[in-house]
Amino acid sequence: MRENNTALEGARISIVDDDESMREAISTLVGSMGLIAEEFSSAEEFLDSGRSEVFDCLILDVRMPGLGGLELQRRLATDDRPVPIVFITAHYSEEGRKRALEAGAVDFLSKPFTEQELLNAIGGSLAIHKKITDDSSKDSNLNSV
Repeated sequence: MRENNTALEGARISIVDDDESMREAISTLVGSMGLIAEEFSSAEEFLDSGRSEVFDCLILDVRMPGLGGLELQRRLATDDRPVPIVFITAHYSEEGRKRALEAGAVDFLSKPFTEQELLNAIGGSLAIHKKITDDSSKDSNLNSV
């Protein structure tokens, strides 16, 4: 499968989940696809890392102690940081899903999900990130003329 994902290789994926085993499993999967994974045990750790602007996709748990995933999504949007987010949750609610997607999330997966479901969501996120980056680059080129 890896040979079909060479365009994604090197993409940076941040994984924010308070469940260590889930973070490690996702990180292993992401790494096996040639992607670079960074793990964070909380939204606060992610924000405090200074790394919140150097990733291509954010895999984010909905419910965590302290700052939850939906609140982190809101904060990033308020800071005008367009972020392709894939939400994961063991506590699925249609209301939470609707809120996340309306606020711009790429996908909302209920645990347990399959590796393929997650890889499809990451692929969609990276395609969106590439479009955002390309559009931003075009705007910068137009402004410099």
